[in-house]
Amino acid sequence: MLTVFRNAWVDTALRKKILYTLFIIILFRLGSSIFVPFLNNEGIKDLIGDASLLNYLDTMTGGALSQGTLLAMSITPYINASIIIQLLTVAIPPLERLSKEGEEGRKKINKITKFTSLGIAVIQAVAFYFTLRGGVRTDYGVTELLKYGEGADTLAQVLSAITIVACFVAGASVIIWLGDRINENGIGNGISMILFAGIVARFPDDVNTYIKLCQTDASKIPFIVVIVLIYIAMMWFVIFMTNAERRIPVQYAKRVVGRKMYGGQSTHIPIKVAMSGVMPIIFAMSLMSLPQTICFFFGINGTGDSFWDGFVRFFSQNSPVYAVIYFLLIIAFNYFYVAISYNPVEIANNLKKNNGAIPGYRPGKPTSDFIHNSLNKVTLIGAIFLGIVAIFPIIFSMVSGIPGLALGGTTMLIVVGVALETVRSLESQIMMRHHPGFLD
Repeated sequence: MLTVFRNAWVDTALRKKILYTLFIIILFRLGSSIFVPFLNNEGIKDLIGDASLLNYLDTMTGGALSQGTLLAMSITPYINASIIIQLLTVAIPPLERLSKEGEEGRKKINKITKFTSLGIAVIQAVAFYFTLRGGVRTDYGVTELLKYGEGADTLAQVLSAITIVACFVAGASVIIWLGDRINENGIGNGISMILFAGIVARFPDDVNTYIKLCQTDASKIPFIVVIVLIYIAMMWFVIFMTNAERRIPVQYAKRVVGRKMYGGQSTHIPIKVAMSGVMPIIFAMSLMSLPQTICFFFGINGTGDSFWDGFVRFFSQNSPVYAVIYFLLIIAFNYFYVAISYNPVEIANNLKKNNGAIPGYRPGKPTSDFIHNSLNKVTLIGAIFLGIVAIFPIIFSMVSGIPGLALGGTTMLIVVGVALETVRSLESQIMMRHHPGFLD
């Protein structure tokens, strides 16, 4: 990886792209430091620690949510919008036709995704405002999180609410714009790079937290050492499984055109173990967080003693039931995502049209059945892998009593995936710029 970056840095054009990407990331981190007015920023940190949904969102935003800053919504509205549009593309014929229209269709779908993400940003911002309006219960009573909350002048409440929601939505729009700038002038996928930067930004805070924990409670040191070793092993495991794939051999028939012979070469169909990436985990997390989101609209944040506060806590990551349901949902969504993104019948038909065949299987239905069976086996391995990586930090946190690292299973998959994607992008551009000519 270091060799790739060293070779890219030598090239002037690639060096400019790398520096431009770093510049956009710096702007993103600066935006994450601009506070939204009329908020009790210190009190929000207490609220974030009590809700698994908000804690998850805070991890994705690089800590911007817990600080109540302009970019608190971060990239999560765009991610959710992308998931929704991707699912609707399969269900709605006009969107499906757009997806098959090449570059122009992709641009139109991208525009629809952006408008959808703004709508989701409004919903999330309003939900977060009502969550803040409910305050947070501490050992010293209920802490107000809004400067103009209940009891304040009605006009002041309305104006402050509009300002807070508008700031959060504007921040989400800025994030999308920054991502587009990286896509046009930088390296890698812009949205992925911003998500990567937000997650990695939390890592120094986590290290500091664990250092303080060791200083205050020496009995936790063995657990901390075990956590570090396990996360190193998990990092290697995630990299290995992300690159793992099943290769189905394909042989193309020879054919003579004029005096030349074409075909006859051998290739393969790659089926990646982690084909769906982190999407099933995001699907499962979104579904598991739905009850909390609905309760947040009514100012119920799980810090009280009512039935609904208990209901919110039931869907927190500290519940064993949560871990079991979460694991099963990840497996189910992994199969669902692979089913809508990988079509064995279409692959078999394309092989038949191009005079290709899998050795030992007749073209047509036998070939598609073989690909389908192979896909199911690989998908099961990938689903179990995703489930283990996602719930292991949750289980370890429950057993040891130590809060899990923000760079947990879900975020580790994102970080590794984006890093590998960026390296591949750099490698391809280096090869394109330094491909030897016929005189070399």
